[in-house]
Amino acid sequence: MNGRVRVRRARHLVSYWQDGGIVTFNYATGGAAMGDALVTYLLSLCSSETTVANLRRQLGGMRPDEVDQLVGEMVRHGLLVRMDNCEDSRERALDSWGAWNPQAGFFHFSTRNLPVPADHGAAERRLMEQRQVSEVPAALKRYSRAPIVDLPHPQRGSFADVLLERRTWRSFAAEPVSAGEIGTLLGLAFGVQRIEQSSLGPVYLKTSPSSGARQPLEAYLLAVNVDGLLPGLYHYASDRHVLERIKRGASPRTIARYIPGQWWYESAAAVFILTAVFARTQWRYRFPRAYRSILLEAGHVCQTFCLVATWLGLAPFCTGRFADSAVEKDVRADGISESFIYGAGVGRRPPGVTWAPLPLARSLEHPLRRPKGSRKRLLPDE
Repeated sequence: MNGRVRVRRARHLVSYWQDGGIVTFNYATGGAAMGDALVTYLLSLCSSETTVANLRRQLGGMRPDEVDQLVGEMVRHGLLVRMDNCEDSRERALDSWGAWNPQAGFFHFSTRNLPVPADHGAAERRLMEQRQVSEVPAALKRYSRAPIVDLPHPQRGSFADVLLERRTWRSFAAEPVSAGEIGTLLGLAFGVQRIEQSSLGPVYLKTSPSSGARQPLEAYLLAVNVDGLLPGLYHYASDRHVLERIKRGASPRTIARYIPGQWWYESAAAVFILTAVFARTQWRYRFPRAYRSILLEAGHVCQTFCLVATWLGLAPFCTGRFADSAVEKDVRADGISESFIYGAGVGRRPPGVTWAPLPLARSLEHPLRRPKGSRKRLLPDE
């Protein structure tokens, strides 16, 4: 390596111990490498731009070719940046997260794009084996010696009935949902209900709470089987209650690409995608804990969506097991300034079914199968 080459430490690094070694992870680019104290020391020498020749002098106990090889490996893994190369755009974009880094940035980017196991049966067998040696954690908490106070039973009514009826559905009828039902779902779950003026400008109010009313979430609709709406991918303009089509065409295969490994959702009529535009929340809340509020807001909105769908007599579901990058590519989000957060969907209930059936008993002798004509046999992942 030419001694005049200038390098510096990548800006978005986190180091942690694993299996007796130090893992250094570039959460902006996904590059990572396991090293030792020498790697950490070299990174400290590169806090600002320096030449390879200078590093050779500072690491005098190593041969120049060894220093060059180490620097080259660290560049390849994204730990160092060569100044004579174009900087990775993800590094620059993540600078906008400011004081949210490294805590929120590390969590967000290290938990993206969940891998889908090729053999769901193996995953199921592992859980069954684990249950034999490790007790399943208790689902309920009790204070054994605390005095007991009996409470009146909850009041009942139409709203309580909707709450009690809400379930996650995994099977759907072939009939389409209507554009009117989609409009009701979008309007009541994601739409702006009122605009107030404040010293910081207009405040957009929706049916679910938002920290500081910053409303970081954007909603997209994948219409597959909607009467009165062409199949495609749409953005919901929440203040105008209109759809903006950004991509033509949608099918069960699109759902399978967005939600890999959960084939039971492929027959849904529509999928709803929530992304977060982080700058809206970051502008007001500069501390990394504010990242939590975006996740909480996605949960608020998705529960509202499921309740509206239940009220309409539809079959809703929600899942976090989306292929983040595939969704972001289609909605034209970069995954940094705007990123996938949560997803849901809806279909019409199967005929004669008034209660969402639980998945079939998951045993190796009677695995839940794909619909007829499918080539794969999978087990559902709760």
